Amino acid sequence: MKQLILFTLLAFHFFTFSQEKYPTDYFRNPLDVPVFLSGSFGELRSNHFHAGLDIKTQGKEGLKVFAAADGYVSRIKVQQFGYGKAIYVTHPNGFTTVYGHLSKFNDEIEAYVKSVQYKKEDYNTGNLFLKEDKFPLQKGDLLAYSGDTGGSGGPHLHFEIRNTASENIINPLLFGIKVQDTRTPAFQSLKGYTLSTDARINQQKKSFQIPIKSLGNGNYIADKITASGYISFGVSVFDRFNGVPNKNGIYSLEMFVNGKRFYYHDVETFSFAESKYLNLHIDYEHYKKYKRRYQKTHKETANKLSTYEKLINNGKINIQKGMNYNIEIIAKDFAGNKSAIKIPVSGIESNTVFSAQKDTTAYKIIAKNFYKFSEGDVSIAFPKNTFYKDLYLDFKVDNNIAKIHKPTVPLNKSFTLTFNVSKYSEKEKQQLYIANLEYPKYPRYYYTRKKDTTFYTTTKVLGNYTLATDSIKPKIKLLYFKDQQWISSAKTLKVKISDIGSGIKNWRATIDGKWILMQYNHKKRILTYNFSDKKLVGSKHIFKLVVSDNVGNTNELSATFFKKQ
Repeated sequence: MKQLILFTLLAFHFFTFSQEKYPTDYFRNPLDVPVFLSGSFGELRSNHFHAGLDIKTQGKEGLKVFAAADGYVSRIKVQQFGYGKAIYVTHPNGFTTVYGHLSKFNDEIEAYVKSVQYKKEDYNTGNLFLKEDKFPLQKGDLLAYSGDTGGSGGPHLHFEIRNTASENIINPLLFGIKVQDTRTPAFQSLKGYTLSTDARINQQKKSFQIPIKSLGNGNYIADKITASGYISFGVSVFDRFNGVPNKNGIYSLEMFVNGKRFYYHDVETFSFAESKYLNLHIDYEHYKKYKRRYQKTHKETANKLSTYEKLINNGKINIQKGMNYNIEIIAKDFAGNKSAIKIPVSGIESNTVFSAQKDTTAYKIIAKNFYKFSEGDVSIAFPKNTFYKDLYLDFKVDNNIAKIHKPTVPLNKSFTLTFNVSKYSEKEKQQLYIANLEYPKYPRYYYTRKKDTTFYTTTKVLGNYTLATDSIKPKIKLLYFKDQQWISSAKTLKVKISDIGSGIKNWRATIDGKWILMQYNHKKRILTYNFSDKKLVGSKHIFKLVVSDNVGNTNELSATFFKKQ
């Protein structure tokens, strides 16, 4: 009886603490449609954890977005990529909500933002920080309209809740945002890892996939393995919400060894600064090779994520000869639905016949030191702690291609790559840029800083780089109207632009010699001007557009149209 009372008191204390920590009746759904998610909080993305909820907008743009609670607009940012058109609302309870990928803001905010853009003659506004009395809001006020701007993969609303003081991002589901979810996470595959020199799994030193079988109801069983030394595991796992096909992220992952918890992490909250450690949290090498992410059940030494809790030996399991181990890995979603893999392990004597080939090159890296190396016309410089751990670096220059180790190694900081270009003429240098050759047929432009005799870039991606040439100017094509045409009923003016080399850098558009705001949808490669922005005088108008790529190749289009206001 005493134990029951104690348990009840503890449960009540935990519930009360959670309620105080994250109020569950303060924020409303920012849309007037049911919450279906295309992306969950903490989901594994490229080089970061997803920082919010991606709420579906029924496959279209223009849904009304409402203030989730009383507050004021504290920041606005419009950019070509990232969150696109985004708005930040600060609330008096210590939290800030963020709304991203918007198509436009409410009339008052939209007018203010456009005034800034027209004054700067630039679509990108940078951060616009606002005082409390500029745009005060009440819960449910119309804030904006949903869209597909920035680095969006389709129409949706990106919604975040942050701690205002620390800027840490918090899972919005902890605040009472409701999502229907009765489905258990699904394990796709399992990998085993050997973590010490004497470690073996099935007498093998390398990491490899271990077959698993679904038993139904979220239960899985792995093939029995033999092992020795320090080992661990990795799982490819996803979750699905009710009513949507998307593969989303899980909320927590834990591992038990003979009933004792060795590993646990969840995605309650984290900071932007630590999000980069995702690349140590996952099997980064496997992801770069095969585009599948395995979450490891052990923590790397350099991993500074705060999402781990009470790890035993950082999740590493020391398998002893003659011992049997029952290992269970459990994945849960936010609603508490869980799936589990059971892995039977027998400890055997370490097989020392196999020995790893010594890794030696001419370039030894001690992670805490600074290094600069040169080969031919190429030099590379690594700041202190660019690498997470010591290694021997592969570096050579072959046929004008700088081969810098392997892209399967994650980096903590950017390094500098420099090409000597003194042998090129001024015209040739103008058309050159530094390109990554992960996909050799499609060299990818890297921001190239040009000096008289050297070009350089900074990057956190190892791999192959070269100097590529772009001598082709961008293409421009009018859409839905032709030169000398009447377009009185048109609400917008659209132009398609593209570049097959270094990529589009900027554009400038005018009507009758005055700058106009054209929003670029980089996925569709379409520039759009809204005629409601400015009142036209007269009926005959001259539209001009100048488009430049990243090496300065420029194309210009001029067209006359007729329109009565």
